[in-house]
Amino acid sequence: MSPATVHSLIVDRSDANRPSREDAERAVRTLIQWAGDDPDREGMADTPQRVVRAYEEWFSGYQVNPVDLLQRTFEETDGYDEMVLLRDIRFESFCEHHIAPIIGKVHVAYLPERRVVGISKLARVVEAYSKRMQIQEKMTAQIANALQDVLQPKGVAVVVEAQHQCMTTRGVHKPGVSMVTSRMLGAFRSDPETRREFLSMIGSQSSLPTS
Repeated sequence: MSPATVHSLIVDRSDANRPSREDAERAVRTLIQWAGDDPDREGMADTPQRVVRAYEEWFSGYQVNPVDLLQRTFEETDGYDEMVLLRDIRFESFCEHHIAPIIGKVHVAYLPERRVVGISKLARVVEAYSKRMQIQEKMTAQIANALQDVLQPKGVAVVVEAQHQCMTTRGVHKPGVSMVTSRMLGAFRSDPETRREFLSMIGSQSSLPTS
């Protein structure tokens, strides 16, 4: 996916077709009534407004262009070309199937070609994609593809480990189960030694998939 394509996805989701805040609050009232409660009782009177404010925070990633976050890079690295790794980036997201929380951590690494990016930007890219309705597989690919497209490094590696509340609080009710996904690009995909170094640095004892 090119940077232009990533940007267009943000623009398309911020157009004039977005419902108003009043529309959103009415929708919350409807769900409260459907669940069997009274949205006008004292304890619930302000709940629609609170839920809409929470949605603004939970899904703020739709208003952020990850490409913009990666535009400022640095070339004064004295020839540094070894792995850059930011691990244990905590994230909170929501599954697009049930709007139930997904909570976990992301490990991000890349091999610089000529330039590096500030490490806080790696965490912000994770946040931009996680603050949306997601599936873990897609989020993993989005993070890796954005870094590869914009930084054009020798390789990118992303591993996501998370627990899905749609599986622990409903359905099969299996707490304590983690899902692991990975996306390896460039040298991380083609060079087993580079991949092993990355997995060792994040403490993985298993052989993760390469896509």
